[in-house]
Amino acid sequence: MHPALQGLLTIIVGVGGCVGYFYFSNLVLDKVLFPARGPNAGRNINRANMIRPWLFLFPAVFVLGLYLAYPVVETLRLSLTERVGGDEYVFVGLDNYNQMLSEPKFWEALRNNMLWLIVVPAASTAAGLLVAQLTDRIAWGTAAKSLIFMPMAISLVGAGVIWKLVYEARPIDQEQIGVLNALYIYFGGTDPQQWLTIPFWNNFFLMAIMIWVQTGFAMVILSAALRGIPEETIEAAIIDGAGPFQIFFKIKMPQIIPTIVVVWTTITLTVLKVFDIVFAMTNGQWETQVMANYMYDKLFRANDWGVGSAAAIAIMLLVTPILVWNVYNARKEMR
Repeated sequence: MHPALQGLLTIIVGVGGCVGYFYFSNLVLDKVLFPARGPNAGRNINRANMIRPWLFLFPAVFVLGLYLAYPVVETLRLSLTERVGGDEYVFVGLDNYNQMLSEPKFWEALRNNMLWLIVVPAASTAAGLLVAQLTDRIAWGTAAKSLIFMPMAISLVGAGVIWKLVYEARPIDQEQIGVLNALYIYFGGTDPQQWLTIPFWNNFFLMAIMIWVQTGFAMVILSAALRGIPEETIEAAIIDGAGPFQIFFKIKMPQIIPTIVVVWTTITLTVLKVFDIVFAMTNGQWETQVMANYMYDKLFRANDWGVGSAAAIAIMLLVTPILVWNVYNARKEMR
C-alpha cells in the first residue's frame, strides 16, 4: 500500500473509530443501561452522568496502561527472572540486581550519569538564561535566538555526528579537519589529540553536545519568563539607582525562579535518559558508559534480559522522584 494511502486510511479508521466509540457508548449508556424513562428516570440520568466521564476517559486510560503501565510491570518481572532458553524464564529473585551491582561498568555508568546531572542542567540553564537576557537587548536578537535554538531541531544522533567531526583527529602530516585539533595545532600543540579517548575529560566533550542542544530550549522558556516580568518593577529599580547587575540578580532572577526550576528539572530528566550521544560517539568505551547505554548493551548485545531489565528499573527509580516533584510543584502552582 502506498504510504500516503496508508496514512489516510489510518486517519479515517482512527478518527472514525473514536467518533463511533463515543456515539455508540453514549447510545448504550442512555438507551440501554440507564434509559431516561419510567419512574426511575431521574436516578438513571444521574447514574449515566456519573459514568459518562469515565466512559470518555477509558480509551486514554487504556492506551496509557498499554504503553506505560504494562511495560513497567513486564520489565519488573523480567528483572526478577533469568532466560534459560527460548521463551522459558525461571524466577531468580534479586540475583540480577546483585549481579548488576557487582559489575564495575554499572558503577562507571552511574558515576558518569551523576557527573552529567551536575554539569549539563546547570550549564544549559545558565547559558540559556544568559543568552535570553543578552538577546533581548540587541536589534538582531530574534535572529540570534533562531540560530541558538536551531540545534533543538537536530536529533541527538545527528548532533553527535556533527560534533564527531569537531573532535576529529588526523595524522600530524595531514590537514586537520576537526576544529578542536586545528585550534590545538595552531596554538602550539604538537600531536593531534584523540579527544574522545581521554578518560574523565571525554565525558565533558560529550556533555558539550547536550549543552549545545539544550541551551536553545532553556533560552526560549527563560526568554518568555523574562518578558513576563512587570516593567514597573524594573523602572522602580532604575529610579532607585540600581545597576544592570543588581536589576538582573535582585529584581529579575527572584521573579523567574519557578521557571528556572522547571527548565532545570526538564533537562535533568533528559540527562538521566541520555543514550544517543554516547552511543553515536563512543558507545560507552574509554570510561564514558552511562545507564541507558549500559542497559542497551545488556539487553541487545549480551542478550541478558534480566540484568538489562534491572538496569531499566534503576533508571526508572532515578527518574521517578524528579517526576513526582514536578507534578507536586505543578499542582501547587495551580491552586
